[in-house]
Amino acid sequence: MSIQNTIKSMTTTQILKKKGVEKITMLTAYDALMAKIFDGEVDMILVGDSLQMSFFGESDTLGATLEQMIYHTKAVCRGAKSSLIVCDMPFGSTTTPEIALKSAIQIYKETKAQAIKLEVGFEGLQSIQMLVENGIAVMAHIGLKPQFVRSEGGYKVQGKTQESVESLIKLAKDIEQKGAFSILLEGVRAEAAKAITQSVGIPVIGIGSGADVDGQVLVWSDAFGFFEEFKPKFVRQYLKGVELLRQGVRQYVKDVKSGAFPNEQESY
Repeated sequence: MSIQNTIKSMTTTQILKKKGVEKITMLTAYDALMAKIFDGEVDMILVGDSLQMSFFGESDTLGATLEQMIYHTKAVCRGAKSSLIVCDMPFGSTTTPEIALKSAIQIYKETKAQAIKLEVGFEGLQSIQMLVENGIAVMAHIGLKPQFVRSEGGYKVQGKTQESVESLIKLAKDIEQKGAFSILLEGVRAEAAKAITQSVGIPVIGIGSGADVDGQVLVWSDAFGFFEEFKPKFVRQYLKGVELLRQGVRQYVKDVKSGAFPNEQESY
């Protein structure tokens, strides 16, 4: 049974209460069509800057703009009425606490997103505090941070050393102290992710961070087989999307060329 039948609208408070009680589910979406399909089936929908890769065809996420994120978030909000919607803060929109606040206020004013997500290290703690103090719900993204891919020389798994694990635990605790309602933990070794999750009282949503976290998020085109360029190790494909769609396209072309479509019932 979908959660559509049990709730009217998911809130950050409800997400917080799931910590240690039930696993939290999250998928990305970039338009009203997919958002409507996912709505009520998952707890949260992330309008991720991953759209720059899976939707726009770029090699990384850095080119996404605030205007693009707002446009896609508006569309997702029109399609989803039950799942909690989180808007990703794109590269360059959080460089100072003041800029982060201005960007987040614009998102809140122009969309119906219930929260924002920003990639942070220790330098971002002040931004989290400022956003929370101004009534903006924050999901903090730590671990492997795609917006730092160029400066870090690629996508590198985190939490491989004791020093790294201790640093991530301290960061997670500081994030909780600053008022974030949840943490997205990407590309962290499973043992480290478990320790980080146990160290805080807010939900930790994992992607490529093992099973011992409070929930999982996947990019929808990865999860349902619509992204062919590569499949990350942490992705499980629940549908052969491209294969099924191509079959449908080819049947459509065949029917048109043969004259089988449209038939008498499909004509006025």
